[in-house]
Amino acid sequence: MPMTDRSRPQYAVKYILSGHTMAISALKFSPDGTMLASSAADKLVKLWDAYSGEILRTFEGHTEGVNDVAWSNDGEFLASASDDKSIILWSLETNSALKTLLGHTNFVFCVNFNPRSNLLVTGGYDETVRVWDVARGKSLKVLPAHSDPVTAVSFNHDGTLIVSCAMDGLIRIWDAESGQCLKTIVDDDNPICSHVKFSPNSKFILSATQDSTIRLWDYQKTRCVKTYTGHTNRTYCLFTCFSTTRGLYVVSGSEDAKIYVWDLQSREVLQVLEGHRDAVLAIATHPTRSIIASASMEKDLTIRLWYDE
Repeated sequence: MPMTDRSRPQYAVKYILSGHTMAISALKFSPDGTMLASSAADKLVKLWDAYSGEILRTFEGHTEGVNDVAWSNDGEFLASASDDKSIILWSLETNSALKTLLGHTNFVFCVNFNPRSNLLVTGGYDETVRVWDVARGKSLKVLPAHSDPVTAVSFNHDGTLIVSCAMDGLIRIWDAESGQCLKTIVDDDNPICSHVKFSPNSKFILSATQDSTIRLWDYQKTRCVKTYTGHTNRTYCLFTCFSTTRGLYVVSGSEDAKIYVWDLQSREVLQVLEGHRDAVLAIATHPTRSIIASASMEKDLTIRLWYDE
């Protein structure tokens, strides 16, 4: 049955946020949805009010560009990953750097907390995935994960598994406790893998690859069950997200400066959001409301908040 227009998403830009002076690398909504964190090549992490678009604060401390940012589950901490080879843990209570995690031997590209937020997982250009003890600020495990830079890492919903992907085109699933590799997912042509994450129920994995395709994998069966196309992704590491607030959607930025929203089941492009003037890499979907955050590269440098009201 075709969707009626009323059931289609109708996102429209509500706020345009300016402040970063170099390409924005990542956007993440806080777990309660009230704030948006952004990271950029200008070495800064910024915090914005998700409902007014106002700047709340700027975290300074990295000495090179910041590639990714992540929230702890209680919303009390931020972690940022940088080309300076460090991860900084920021306290929102004191608005300051709490710990600096050192160990990666090259750029740190991606970071995420586990659900309990006692562990961090990071990936980088040294081709390793590292698991860190947040309280002690110490490295617990170094997984010899890939043969190319690691582009994304995250935990599943109960923290028992880690998924990673890399420029070698492989997606790997790890036992978080033992550090053992449980599964490797290889696509036939091995395109560079931009991003990977577990579905909210952790039964599937969503992966974005630089053949302009997003795939939904049933990783227990190592089977690709859905593919989403229409956007452009050949050069950069684009984020891809699930949106579950109204319908079940897949959302991604694109190198054609647009944002694409697909129906998860039918794989149909339901909406294309236009307005950015450069490639859209960073994208985030709000945890409880129909809001998408997007950010663009050098020719634009704005963050846009799109509301489906």
